Amino acid sequence: MHANRAPARFKRLAQSGRNGATRFSGTVDNPLMSTAPDPVQRVAWVFPGLFVVLWSTGFIGAKLGLPYAEPATFLVIRFALVLAMLLPLCVLMRAPWPASAAEFLHMAFAGALIQGGYLGGVFLSLHKGMPAGASALITALQPILAAVLSGWLLGERTNARQWLGLALGIAGVALVVREKWVLEGVGLAAIALSVLALVSISLGAVWQKRYCARVDLRTGAAIQFGAAFVVLAPYALFAETREVTWGAELLIALVWLVFALSLGAVFLLFWLIRHGAATKVASLMYLVPPCTALVAWPLFGETYTAFAAAGMALAMLAVWLVSRA
Repeated sequence: MHANRAPARFKRLAQSGRNGATRFSGTVDNPLMSTAPDPVQRVAWVFPGLFVVLWSTGFIGAKLGLPYAEPATFLVIRFALVLAMLLPLCVLMRAPWPASAAEFLHMAFAGALIQGGYLGGVFLSLHKGMPAGASALITALQPILAAVLSGWLLGERTNARQWLGLALGIAGVALVVREKWVLEGVGLAAIALSVLALVSISLGAVWQKRYCARVDLRTGAAIQFGAAFVVLAPYALFAETREVTWGAELLIALVWLVFALSLGAVFLLFWLIRHGAATKVASLMYLVPPCTALVAWPLFGETYTAFAAAGMALAMLAVWLVSRA
C-alpha cells in the first residue's frame, strides 16, 4: 500500500518541479525583457529642450544662405545632401523599410508636408517680401491647428487648461515679434505661402502620428526628404534661375542645416511625435520665436527687448500648461 503511494507521490513532485521550473523560467525571462533600461529613455527628458534650441537656429541657415541661392534651389541642394548621407546610412545599418506600399506613401505624404510644404512655404514667403516676424506669427498658430486636427484624426481631447495655454502661447509669440509683423505692402502670395507652411506642418505632424507610427525613423526620414525633394525640384527647375553663388557663408549654412536641423532637430521631432500627444509636441513651437530672438541677439546684434523677454515667459508658461494638463 505504501509502496504504491510512493511512486505516485514522486510523480506529483516531479510534475510539480517541472511546472515550477516553467514558471520560474517565465518569471526570469519576461521581466528582464520588459524592464531592461532603455538608454534612449534615460536621456529623453532633454529631447524637447534640445529640439527647441536646434529648431530655433534654423534662421541661421536662412539668413546666411538665402542671399546666395533662391529658396527652392537652396532647399533642393539641402535635401540632396541629406539624402546622400541618409541612404548609405540606412543600407549600412540595415534599417527596415516600410512593410507596405501604404506605409511608404503615408510617410512620403507627411514628408511632402513637413519638409516640402512647411520649409518651402516659409522660405518662398520670405523671398516674396513677407517679414520674418509676420511669418513667425502665422506659423505660430500651429499648436492650435494641431489641436483641432488631432481631435479629428487622432481622437485626442484638448481640455480647457490646454486651450488656455495655447492662447497664451500666441500672445507670447506676438510680444516677441511685435515690431516685425507689419504686413503693409506684402502681397497676397507671400501671405498665402506662410499659411501654406502653417497648414503643412500641422497636418503633416498629425498625419505622421496617425499613419506612420511603425515606420523606422531612419528610413522614414529618407522617404520624407526624398518626397520633399520631388515636391520642390520642379519649382526650382522651372520657376527659378538655379544660380548659386558659392562661398563660405553658403557652405556654413548648408552644413548647419544638414547636420543640426535635418539630422538633428528633424529626428528629434519624429521621436517626439511618436512618443507624445500631438498637441503637446506642437506647443513646443511657441518657444521657437523667443529662442530665435535670444540667439540672434549675440550672433547678429539684433535687439532683445523687454517685450521679447515677456513673450518668452508667456510661451514657457503656455508650454507648461499644455504639457501638464
